[in-house]
Amino acid sequence: MTEAVAQRPLVSPRRLIAPLALAQFICSFAGSNMNVMINDISDDLDTTVKGVQTAITLFLLIMAILMIPCSKLTDRWGRKRCFLWGLSLYGVGALLSAVAPNLGVLILGNSVFEGVGTALLIPPVYILATLWFSDMTSRAWAFGAISGLGGIGAAAGPLIGGVITTGISWRAAFVFQALVVGTIILLSRRMVDPLSADPSRPFDLAGAILSGVGMFCVVFGILQAGSNNALFAVFVGIGAALLGWFFFYIRSRERAGKEALLSTGLFKNRTSNLALITQNIQWLLLMGTSFVVSVFLQEVRGYSAIKTGVTFTAATLGILFSSLAAERLAKRYPQSKLIVAGFVVTLVGIALLLVLVPAWDSIAAFVPGLALVGLGLGGMLTPSVNVVQSSFPERLQGEISGLSRSVSNLGSSFGTAIAGTILISVVATGNRAYAWALAALIVFGLVGLGAALFLPSKLDRHAPASD
Repeated sequence: MTEAVAQRPLVSPRRLIAPLALAQFICSFAGSNMNVMINDISDDLDTTVKGVQTAITLFLLIMAILMIPCSKLTDRWGRKRCFLWGLSLYGVGALLSAVAPNLGVLILGNSVFEGVGTALLIPPVYILATLWFSDMTSRAWAFGAISGLGGIGAAAGPLIGGVITTGISWRAAFVFQALVVGTIILLSRRMVDPLSADPSRPFDLAGAILSGVGMFCVVFGILQAGSNNALFAVFVGIGAALLGWFFFYIRSRERAGKEALLSTGLFKNRTSNLALITQNIQWLLLMGTSFVVSVFLQEVRGYSAIKTGVTFTAATLGILFSSLAAERLAKRYPQSKLIVAGFVVTLVGIALLLVLVPAWDSIAAFVPGLALVGLGLGGMLTPSVNVVQSSFPERLQGEISGLSRSVSNLGSSFGTAIAGTILISVVATGNRAYAWALAALIVFGLVGLGAALFLPSKLDRHAPASD
């Protein structure tokens, strides 16, 4: 990314934040709204819960695989252009999913087209917000609006999806996505890219393949756990080896003075590394909890799509409340303290879901836990993004934005794959499977809390990214 600023927005950046926030909303919505359609899609397309889980996980995984390569392409093609192209691909995928006659076509539309479109449009969202807002407080507001709507999209996905599925059809939920995408394109007309595109910027194709195949193998292996442990071990092992190869490959390219897909210097910033861990686990907890509770409600409790969706209202309100307070909280408390508090509140919420639900056969049993999960996650999604993006100068915003979004989406796919695999592998045992899945999420949450505790209270803005 070039250092020189080509032009500034013609209108206030705060007026241009709407299309960016809506874009994050619809992409997060797509990752969770299918959770309440599991029975309807399974019956209509003659598939299983495992089949729908695969489609959801592949969507999240394709985003994670392509987020870093697509972030590099924003330098070559321009951020606004990538944003609009991604929206167009997403819209095509949504319409294709709406008319899908079988699971294969649904995967093509939802997992592939929407996944690729999301990977192309999301990096510009965070790059533009970082470039338009220069100080920590204003960035907290921008990232609060974007991450907040993203969290609301993920939490409200089951509610909106449930209402649409029950009132019309699960297919109408994809038409809704296409309509939102069309609205975003209209709102983006006055958007200005602050930096000029550089068509001559080299692209590391080999690095993109190594990283993509490596991440795919790891998540695909996790999906095999329980049903085929041999494949689980093989694919996770291959994935880990490929990711290790990728790291040494990009380091050798850097030493040779060549452009690498990702700068190894990004991993030399300790604060950013810790914040990336918290980002990954935040989305793992959000998507994992959403999937586990949704499957449990439909498969064990026999809830309809709309009743399942309504249950998540508490989480949606929790995220909405804490996200709206992001700018005010950023002025009063260090970002690290907000992240720590977010993990503590979220863990208490998951613990309540674990204790109350098996003991109390009522929809009210889910309210306290989901409300705290939403409140905790909404309160720390913004600070984690703010810490990561603010740790690097403008010239590295494309790379760190892609890495940040890839790590977050990898967390989302891990959440659905890990918790979902535990739940589905023993779904017939009801409460016990539900308890094991939530217990696994608590363990990951404790890891995230540990990373957050090591974050410094005062950020070292734009710390060197390389030696």
